[in-house]
Amino acid sequence: MKSLRDPKNLLSGFLHLSKTADTREGATHEILLRNEILLHNAAKNNNLEVMEQLLKENVNLNAQNNLKRTALHFAVAGNHYHVVEFLLKNQAQVNIADQHGLMAIHLAAWNADLNIMVILLKAGANQKATNEDGMNALHFAAQNKNDAIMRYLVKDLQLQHLNTLDKKGRKPFHLAAEKGHLEMINTLIELDLFTSEKDLEGNTALHLAAKNGHSEVLQVLIEEPEKKEEGNAAKKRSSEISEDLINRWENLDEQNENGETAFYLAAEGGHEKCAELLADARCDINISTKDSSSPLHAAAENGHLSLVKFLLSKDVDVTPKPEHKNSPLHRAIKNDHSDVVQILLEAKIETNTLDQRQQTPLHLAADLRNIEMVEMLLKAGCDLHAVDKQGKTALNVASRSNHTLIVDMIIKAQRYYDWLKDRIETGQEVYEDSLSFKQDHSVQTSLIRSALWNLSYNRLKPQEWKKLAYVWMFTEAQIKAVEDQWTGTKSYKEHGNRMLLIWLNGVLLAHQNPVKNLYEDLVRIGHPQIAGKTHFQFRT
Repeated sequence: MKSLRDPKNLLSGFLHLSKTADTREGATHEILLRNEILLHNAAKNNNLEVMEQLLKENVNLNAQNNLKRTALHFAVAGNHYHVVEFLLKNQAQVNIADQHGLMAIHLAAWNADLNIMVILLKAGANQKATNEDGMNALHFAAQNKNDAIMRYLVKDLQLQHLNTLDKKGRKPFHLAAEKGHLEMINTLIELDLFTSEKDLEGNTALHLAAKNGHSEVLQVLIEEPEKKEEGNAAKKRSSEISEDLINRWENLDEQNENGETAFYLAAEGGHEKCAELLADARCDINISTKDSSSPLHAAAENGHLSLVKFLLSKDVDVTPKPEHKNSPLHRAIKNDHSDVVQILLEAKIETNTLDQRQQTPLHLAADLRNIEMVEMLLKAGCDLHAVDKQGKTALNVASRSNHTLIVDMIIKAQRYYDWLKDRIETGQEVYEDSLSFKQDHSVQTSLIRSALWNLSYNRLKPQEWKKLAYVWMFTEAQIKAVEDQWTGTKSYKEHGNRMLLIWLNGVLLAHQNPVKNLYEDLVRIGHPQIAGKTHFQFRT
């Protein structure tokens, strides 16, 4: 069942007009007589003339449809004053509840104007009536953008005693904050109906406003009440402010039952303005939930790039904690938020933290076969030798998932960083090139790639590609990872081509001559003729 607290859900049900009443009778009004169906539709359509005619035919004004709703329900929901007046003058019952306990007074407080509320109360509407969720007229009025009814109920009728908790432990102030009705919030504060209480889920009005992105309401909630006002009216106003309002919030970092602060909920929902307001109010931006999720975790998981940037600009704590099951990087990768991953990497966030499966972000990206994420992590220099709880490296994971492109990318990165480490340790020059481990499709290398394909598919025999691999210092693990992708007895051709392209990537990054190196190493493994033919192909 959809929530009856959402006006869109309720009013769409109340105000749905049937153009073909006959065909819809069975679906919508199965227990109504034909005239009763016409009565309900007339109430929805604000058609007083039809209703007067139906009354002459002795139609039952209190007939209830299958949801136990009467014509009065529909008239009030549609804000049709004259229809409401007509029904009440002709003895329509004012306190009939639908199957959810909803009465006309609730609908009036929620959606109608003040005149309808006044006429309902004069007709004997039960002021204390509650629906199945324990909500009374004050609760419904709090969700109405028009504060006239709230003022009437509280100031004129002195119904402050209706400022009670519904079945979710919420007072009208909670509901106004949740809906983001700024004018109503100010009215409730003026009427001394502010509350800092928690609902049954541990949420204060702060939590509810932040969670739903209501920054204007949030600003009113966290600003200090004015202590100095001028004039007699100001003094009177000041005397009416409760001590609870003056002290307003003991702790802006109050946590709900899940351990979520208002700031956490703002970050989780991507509500940057709310997060800014709370941060400016000196809320702690690092408090984690009971599930050990920080605001940065939540923002990263949900792909809220601007929130992630904001948190990083505030020097949010990015130090991995033992209690954190997954890092922000893990969460962004798992949910395919590449822009967030890029920002986190640029912020130098730790790339080798372990998740609850003891996997690094690279393990996870490889397991998910996400080439873009793998490329970003490899370029960030993550640990390529880290193992998960099964003793598997990211290369093992990629090989197991049969994703050849990622296998080859990881091997390229391993070979490049081994070369780079050796260069640095021996004090040799390091080249500042555009680094990439993806498959090469550039025009500049098309000729040599074609020659390598011809070499592997037409000239090298089984196992001969391995001879070159050993000469080029491929490890046993790397060779095995290439071989793991088996497609049949001629798989060696593809294996050889992949190995040659991995080698080519490293040679080019090292600014070496691939043609010269390949020629020399083919001769070295005992294939001078193949070396000559391959060299000739390069020249042509």
